[in-house]
Amino acid sequence: MTQQTVSLPPAALPGADAHFDGLLVTLLLSGDRRAGSRLYARWHPRLLRTARRHTGSSELAASAVQDCWLAIWRGLPGLRDPGHFAPWAFGILRRRCADQVTALARERSRCSETGGQSAEAAPDDRIAIIQAFATLSPVHRLAAHLFFVEGLSLAEIALVQEVPEGTVKSRLFHARRQLKAALSGDNQ
Repeated sequence: MTQQTVSLPPAALPGADAHFDGLLVTLLLSGDRRAGSRLYARWHPRLLRTARRHTGSSELAASAVQDCWLAIWRGLPGLRDPGHFAPWAFGILRRRCADQVTALARERSRCSETGGQSAEAAPDDRIAIIQAFATLSPVHRLAAHLFFVEGLSLAEIALVQEVPEGTVKSRLFHARRQLKAALSGDNQ
């Protein structure tokens, strides 16, 4: 009987992404600017996608991600474990998105008090999955996005949302149930 070995691509190895990010952070902190560019190239699209899902607005998302990167660059020397870059960065993004949404709510409140109108209108032609995600509460939407789209583990999501893993499991359970109902047309 011959033994076959299966070779997995580096990205398929558990923890490989975290180790690579840790390496990039370490290199960046030691002065390697290319590592910073690579880290940005790897994470900017994911942060932007998450911010869009969290805020519901491309404009707010772009602003939140820009603020997030400024905080990342400033705070990187204080990151205790470079291998935990992803949950750390998503945690910063979560706070920046919340700031953007709060600022928009204040602005809309001021506009409604003065009779002004909001500059942003929701597009009519949203696809079903975006509509389904929009029905979720912000904490459920963020947990579902980080799990289903970004592929973060329960432990990493718990770090991002600053809650116990059990709470993340509960949020994902409810989000999955709501998404299923919204996509199938059921009303529970």
